[in-house]
Amino acid sequence: MPDIHGTQQPRFDAVRAALRRNLDSGEEVGASLVVDIDGERAVDLWGGHRDAARTLAWEEDTVTNVWSVTKTVTSLAALMLVDGGDLDVHAPVARYWPEFAANGKGHVEVRHLLSHTSGVAGLDGPATVADLYDTERTAARLARQAPWWRPGTASGYHIFSYGHLIGELVRRTTGRTLKEFVAEEIAGPLAADFRIGADGYDRHRIADVIPPPTPDAAASSGLELPPGSPAAKAMNGPAVDASVANTPRWRAADIGAANGHGNARSVARILSVLVRGGQTDGPRLLGPKTIDTVFTVQADGTDLVNGLPLRWGIGYALPQPQALPWIPEGRIAFWGGWGGSMIIMDLDRRMTISYMMNRMSPGILGSARSAAYVQAVYDAVG
Repeated sequence: MPDIHGTQQPRFDAVRAALRRNLDSGEEVGASLVVDIDGERAVDLWGGHRDAARTLAWEEDTVTNVWSVTKTVTSLAALMLVDGGDLDVHAPVARYWPEFAANGKGHVEVRHLLSHTSGVAGLDGPATVADLYDTERTAARLARQAPWWRPGTASGYHIFSYGHLIGELVRRTTGRTLKEFVAEEIAGPLAADFRIGADGYDRHRIADVIPPPTPDAAASSGLELPPGSPAAKAMNGPAVDASVANTPRWRAADIGAANGHGNARSVARILSVLVRGGQTDGPRLLGPKTIDTVFTVQADGTDLVNGLPLRWGIGYALPQPQALPWIPEGRIAFWGGWGGSMIIMDLDRRMTISYMMNRMSPGILGSARSAAYVQAVYDAVG
């Protein structure tokens, strides 16, 4: 029977029980779960194994590739620049990155990048995973492209381009790469065990990504979609096999959309900044006005790339009952990673829910496991 470590307040016993069931059944290999309420860890659990063979225990300091949960930290980086006056969400991207105006993108605004409505949802083909590793060259390619739909009219999930687009804005305004900015301005000051990519000294404690047991529809459907559609172009621009996350080149890269490494504790530590008014027990990262900006709806409808009914604010998804009915309505911002990881910032309850794991479930957003944990949390808090 896999071990579970950590603690939870008695009212959250059902959360631990859900983790216990999933580890015992084999649905979960290794995972970490945190519920932070106003700075107190009401749930702080980890357990299972960090390898598919179940020979290496998932330890307190285990980290894993969190896929698109990385975008939530990248969004925070951009919002910090907004808060400091270095970026204006309503300004053209080209104000900071003149080359981006090419091919009819002169009126694309910063908010369009942050809400997946820019029309630049991936690389025009041909594209390979290796392109993601050359951050500046890929950003330059994206800047030269024409948008795939009229910017601002609909969302089309920026699967991998998100990090390169926002990362280039960070570089243009600060002179630092996104990886450097996150390390120096977010993870470092907050003492959060999170980084874009992974360092060599992390190797002994990384939980390898375990791809879904069957081919994932979201990853493979690009070849079946109408040629030239935003979905087909994004899912092949580039297409990525989940196992690539376990390679040295992926871990060394600066992919602000998908190669962040952390665990539930570190992700909750960072994103609880939004819940707690812009400041934890470290430096103030955001002011109230910038936090309010997150909840300005930018798109509400079927996403042109992933096909989900999504409601996007600036930087984060907002509750949409058709997409994830287990996230209630309210002043909540969230997003998840490929395979089921999830980070939820509930400002109404001053609560942050963080779930990171290594065994991926099929599907695009969330999983039966993440739904069970989140539902158990909301059942407990009422």
